[in-house]
Amino acid sequence: MSENAAFAELCAEHGIKFIGPSAEAIRMMGDKARARDVATGLGVPVVPGSDAAFTDPSTARGTAEKVEFPLLLKAKSGGGGRGMRIVHEPDAFMAQFQEATREAVAAFGDGGLYLERFFDAVRHIEVQVMGDGRGGAVAFDERDCSVQRRHQKLIEESPSPMVDENLRARLKSAALNLTKGISYEGAGTIEFILDIASGEFFFIEMNTRIQVEHTVTEMRINRDLIGMQLDIAGGALLEGDLEDLPGKGHAIEFRINAENWRNGFMPSPGRLMEWRVPQGEGIRLDTAVYRGQQISPFYDSMIAKLIVWGESREVALARSRAVLDGCRVDGVETTIGFHRRLIDHEDFLHDRVHTRWIETEMTLDTLGEAP
Repeated sequence: MSENAAFAELCAEHGIKFIGPSAEAIRMMGDKARARDVATGLGVPVVPGSDAAFTDPSTARGTAEKVEFPLLLKAKSGGGGRGMRIVHEPDAFMAQFQEATREAVAAFGDGGLYLERFFDAVRHIEVQVMGDGRGGAVAFDERDCSVQRRHQKLIEESPSPMVDENLRARLKSAALNLTKGISYEGAGTIEFILDIASGEFFFIEMNTRIQVEHTVTEMRINRDLIGMQLDIAGGALLEGDLEDLPGKGHAIEFRINAENWRNGFMPSPGRLMEWRVPQGEGIRLDTAVYRGQQISPFYDSMIAKLIVWGESREVALARSRAVLDGCRVDGVETTIGFHRRLIDHEDFLHDRVHTRWIETEMTLDTLGEAP
């Protein structure tokens, strides 16, 4: 029930403590157009785009010309890539708008779309924040979530290989301004895009919940973010020394999905006949699956999160290679093989990936064969 303002309100009405932000904060950040206004008012840079959401393509067309093509259509109330379209040319605007708004209505019950400038190559950078609801907040080191397929993250790592100390300080400062500015309570994530060409970053949205990849941050700060959420919900204030808590080493999370990556990442439901993942120092496996389990086709295809830590990115990658090589899975196809090849790809090793890299530049041939 995360990111559901109505549910948070019902809890409050019935004397139940909702573990998370207020209904107002959820609603404010869930409305992307309103979130942009709030961020701008707090001095957080936002992507050039429309000040309001539109449901009529004819009305939106004039604003599209001002934003300039190529542009991005994004669902006002959405996420996960649904209700999102890249429009390269003015002639395609009407048709793409109608497709995106239909998808947004089906997914979120709200067909409103807002328009953003589209950048050809960006990194997806996010900052984990925690607020105590009384103005106290902390921002931890960034996570880089640029390895994506159709707007779904596949690998997350921290710190980002693209972010230096100066940029890190600016990202965390912007995230803190927003978190404190709305008196946010609980765990949240401030998401930015980093334009590779210019080095500029822009706020795109805030996720008012704990995220799948929070474990990457936990591996570097050695703190339990879920425990912190519970403490704050119980009335605790944030510890004063958290702002000075440095992230140590490098952590990488691999989302293990039941998908056939050699066949367009098609879902691969079935019975999990063998399931073994090596354990050891610097290795964390979060999963609920077990040998003999039937993997259903009706839910998200992610069956596990593998998080690997090392003193440096090189050590973390070396450890990841050993762990991925040692996995034994049978009965369903998984993305383990994809991850193993990806971390040896020259573009990944030398920071040449971006959010559309998998769709536009990666091929099975470039991944190579298993070592």
